[in-house]
Amino acid sequence: MFSGIVESTAEVLRIEREPNSDNIHLTLTVPFWDELKVDQSVSHNGVCLTVVEITPQTKSYTVTAIRETLERSNLGDLKEGDPVNVERSIQVNGRLDGHIVQGHVDTTGVCTNIVNAEGSTYFTFEYDVPAAMAMRGYTTVEKGSVCVNGVSLTVVDSEVNSFRVAIIPYTIQHTNFRELKIGDRANLEFDIVGKYLARMMELRTL
Repeated sequence: MFSGIVESTAEVLRIEREPNSDNIHLTLTVPFWDELKVDQSVSHNGVCLTVVEITPQTKSYTVTAIRETLERSNLGDLKEGDPVNVERSIQVNGRLDGHIVQGHVDTTGVCTNIVNAEGSTYFTFEYDVPAAMAMRGYTTVEKGSVCVNGVSLTVVDSEVNSFRVAIIPYTIQHTNFRELKIGDRANLEFDIVGKYLARMMELRTL
């Protein structure tokens, strides 16, 4: 479980495809690499992945992404040298500063507009979710929460298949939003609370 408060950006050092498999192994470096442990869960652009190897010689660690993960996220778009938003799982004795994020990406959205305002930057994302899934909570609401590339954000404007968020300079400087361009794909995870409420309402009509 995560909060959507990114700790740092990791740099992709190496990408390897597993022989006779759709899996890819991502090797990354991050300032707190020496605090990680094998089997630990870490959010990568909002995707929960398990650390499978730590290499002290290169101050790096490796995670594996399977086909399902690659189909639902933008991890397959990564290249060596790319920055990735990373967050370790929340501690039960800490404050939940963002919102409840599972690390289970629902779909990807495309950045369609970036507007610089005084003191913030507006990013617009469009996504394609079937109407039946939207009725089950796979959507946004104004002033609600959404996780974009692992970052907990508040929705400013919510449309049927798009939404807009406003991001402060600190968040841009400390996440890979600083390199996000129009046309780029971002990982989206919709609010789990909204999903449960929508599902309960659906079951009441059965």
